[in-house]
Amino acid sequence: MTVWDDLVGQDRVREQLGAAARDADALVTVQSEGGTVPPGSKMTHAWLFTGPPGSGRSTAARAFAAALQCTSPDRALGGAPGCGFCDGCHTALIGTHADVDVIRTDLLSIGVKETRELVRRAQLSPAVGRWQVIVMEDADRLTEGAGNVLLKAVEEPAPRTVWLLCAPSIEDVLPTIRSRCRLLTLRTPPVEAVADVLIRRDGIDPERAASAARATQGHIGRARRLATDERARARRAAVLKLPLRVQDVGGCLKAAQELIDTASDDAKQMAEEVDVKETEDMKAALGGVAGGRMPRGTAGAMKELEDRQKRRRTRTQRDSLDLALTELTGFYRDVLALQLGSRLALANTDVRDAIDRVAGSSTPERTLRRIEAVIACRTALDRNVSPLLAVEAMTMALRAG
Repeated sequence: MTVWDDLVGQDRVREQLGAAARDADALVTVQSEGGTVPPGSKMTHAWLFTGPPGSGRSTAARAFAAALQCTSPDRALGGAPGCGFCDGCHTALIGTHADVDVIRTDLLSIGVKETRELVRRAQLSPAVGRWQVIVMEDADRLTEGAGNVLLKAVEEPAPRTVWLLCAPSIEDVLPTIRSRCRLLTLRTPPVEAVADVLIRRDGIDPERAASAARATQGHIGRARRLATDERARARRAAVLKLPLRVQDVGGCLKAAQELIDTASDDAKQMAEEVDVKETEDMKAALGGVAGGRMPRGTAGAMKELEDRQKRRRTRTQRDSLDLALTELTGFYRDVLALQLGSRLALANTDVRDAIDRVAGSSTPERTLRRIEAVIACRTALDRNVSPLLAVEAMTMALRAG
């Protein structure tokens, strides 16, 4: 199993990254001898991976990082980088390689302070590998100030440092940064390919795998969770009942409140799993005693931790709401396909009765307005509108059509 096997339906990207990893070896040799980059080299110091959610942006970046650190003996015989078995590949993929930093955030944004520390680390020479690789999975969450800090490092990189930035689209990254990166655009994987991965790698029942892949329209992570998590299936089923519950004002307001409550429960569940241990670890690190008072001078550190946990809960709630809105969009997309007589395969075949009822009781124009209402709700949430107000406005718009 090579490092590229998790890249589902991205053959062109695999070829480009494989060629760049091969050229990277020659580039290291040239740099060590004080030469210049050979013409036509497919390797460069900064990459930008873009693509829709679920396309595998971070998976591609981590696979490329592993290929750059590959130490397989077959390399000397002309073997392709990224064997997946050597120490370099293995440690890079599981996150323990000394020269591969994977940056992800569970907060709403990445600030200047964190970015400055990252830039400082990027100036160091590789400790054990060929390259110092920085994988930033959420480059779209950089604040403007943090983006300007990162720009300097991308403009003037250390000789053996490679930046791998991931974002949904090029518009999510500062123009000055993306102009200095080589762009790789991933596509949504085919539903059949996602189902095959779930069956082959995760041992999921073929029927359930096909249903999950179809329902998530090729989003690998969501498909895996839907196929393996009963709670995720129950939450999705509740969301897809919403279009039938917005028949009156009372039903709209109740459905909105339940949607918010579900998202809050998700955030609370994550907090229970993470926050308690994180808090106890921090107290122990600061010299606190279980059940006793904290030492002097530690209040600021504890307050900073509490603020970070609060921001993480906010993002978890927003992510849960965004997933529900994505599923609603998919429902109305199926409704519109039926109304227009499209041959497009339906994503939500498990709720075909509800889709038929909504399609038969409305028009394509009303369905389009409902899709626009869901999109408007997502936009409002991005602008920090109160989640309950945004969702209530959406459900009322769904009722009106």
